[in-house]
Amino acid sequence: MSETSVTVDENQELPKVQGGVAPYLMVDGASKAASFYEQAFAATEIHRHPADESGRTMHIHLVIHGGSIMLSDAYPEYGQPLREHSGYTLTLAVEDVDGWWSRAVGAGVEVVMPLERMFWGDRYGQIRDPFGVNWAITGK
Repeated sequence: MSETSVTVDENQELPKVQGGVAPYLMVDGASKAASFYEQAFAATEIHRHPADESGRTMHIHLVIHGGSIMLSDAYPEYGQPLREHSGYTLTLAVEDVDGWWSRAVGAGVEVVMPLERMFWGDRYGQIRDPFGVNWAITGK
């Protein structure tokens, strides 16, 4: 362990992961991302490891629309450097597409593909958050 390691109570029961697959995102500023996701996607924070002396957080557990999403800062000294987000899109399938879209856009996401009716029948649009993560919002 290094001097910047955080001690966590090993007897503490961690919250259960919600939903099926739970993405674990490494971002530049996990605490800022968690706050942003609260505004943009109505996220609820259910667990957080304390920040280290550098202000980095190794684990934040959020729930967005019934599913878990995990966040951490980069730790290059432990083989976890920050990398550009690419090759995936996090998809929110929701009933109130316009409400979710408006909240996200109002929070400051970049519109990548405007929300519109697609050939398969759903309304669908893509956005990018300030941390470089691509999201899709879809529904009827």
